[in-house]
Amino acid sequence: MTLRTLIVDDELLARRKIRSFLAEDARFRVVAECSDGRQAAAAVRTERPDLIFLDVEMPGAGGFQVLASLPEENPPSVVFVTAYDKYAVQAFEVRAVDYLLKPFNKSRFAAALDKVVEARSREGSRSRSEELRAALEELEREARRRERFVVKSGSRLIFLRKESIEWVEAQGDYVRVHVGREAHLLRETMGAVTERLASPRFVRIHRSRIVNLDHVRELRPLWGGDYTVLMRDGTQLTLSRTYRATLETLLAESPGRAGRRP
Repeated sequence: MTLRTLIVDDELLARRKIRSFLAEDARFRVVAECSDGRQAAAAVRTERPDLIFLDVEMPGAGGFQVLASLPEENPPSVVFVTAYDKYAVQAFEVRAVDYLLKPFNKSRFAAALDKVVEARSREGSRSRSEELRAALEELEREARRRERFVVKSGSRLIFLRKESIEWVEAQGDYVRVHVGREAHLLRETMGAVTERLASPRFVRIHRSRIVNLDHVRELRPLWGGDYTVLMRDGTQLTLSRTYRATLETLLAESPGRAGRRP
């Protein structure tokens, strides 16, 4: 059986990512995409989907408002897709099958699809309290995983907490992660690391460098509109004009983090 699937997210890239992952699983067929809650409510009535991938915060009407408009008889399964974990309990209380925290990878998405199929075949064999407890435990585990990096050094595995990372630089097919006086090589792209570090704490200052704002001491102007970023350990990095606006916005939202703003 193929499950008719509706994708609801106000971010085009997010919708494309979900669609591309779904295209690899023949159990699901995308019948429509929506960029806001009002479109989604209309699509539910016309397309009668079996499954909805639903963002929480959207213009017009949010994900929970969309849920309120779903039919009471034979409602579609719902998987929330959001960058915020604060809605998790509310999501599961309204019987969401899963809760995907952005950014998610292909394996995590595949696990959500398996959950949907299992939930539809189970038909209430577990109590709602059991489902809620299991879902929240998994979400907690995932949140803990997202807060650390695993670095392989010889035969050792080193676990780094995100907050301890001071800055990151690209080096060919690798990235070098700086933590105190140590530096660790990861065989990942800069784009992948940027996604894993998604947080207001981390900001890209150059196409090949990311810094943790908690470890920035001062910004010093240079000729031509560039700046030197002085880290607390004395390291000096260049802030290029391309990324200046982003850093300026983040510093404005978190005053006092750096000694001098651009």
